[in-house]
Amino acid sequence: MEAQANAATSIWVVDDDEAMRSSLQWLIESVGMNVQAYTSADEFLASHYPGRHGVLLLDVRMPGMSGLELLEQLTKEQMVPPTIIITGHGDVPMAVRAMKQGAIDFIEKPFNDEVLLDAIRRAVNSAEQQRSSKALVADLAARFANLTPREHEVMDMVTAGQSNKEIANALGVSAKTVEAHRARVMEKMQASSLAELVRMSISVEKL
Repeated sequence: MEAQANAATSIWVVDDDEAMRSSLQWLIESVGMNVQAYTSADEFLASHYPGRHGVLLLDVRMPGMSGLELLEQLTKEQMVPPTIIITGHGDVPMAVRAMKQGAIDFIEKPFNDEVLLDAIRRAVNSAEQQRSSKALVADLAARFANLTPREHEVMDMVTAGQSNKEIANALGVSAKTVEAHRARVMEKMQASSLAELVRMSISVEKL
């Protein structure tokens, strides 16, 4: 399962040091992961786009845009992938600041290969979870969009705890009609219980 996740998730190495970049690429590829290397933050940004999946392995100090500035830019554009900061001893405060902006780990130079690989594996798992979560949210939004305006009303009232009779009185329809709408809502939302429908309603409100 881990090998499949590794194969599906790219590792993006952004480091201006050619020797370090090559070393990282060789190490990560040696355990079967896909690596794409970039010489600068600008080069990475030029190829990045919403919905692109991967893990970012990012040096802090680089000419031009720094690793921290790249992370800030990705945060503004809401495109932050799971990010590991690679830092020298003097850059640790900057790495901590980067973690406050969304990075999930930082590795100090010189680093142990296994420590780095373990951090990358954790980040890959995080990336896979992000991808699954986004897919579930998109699927839920599509189901919700398939409801008619009246079904939206019924769903709101049902999940607010109103009975069929109360909903019928509020909408000026029969209880039987409400039952039919409610059944269609459950079917279209693929909810197996009222509790599940309530959870879906809460998730939809956050979209």
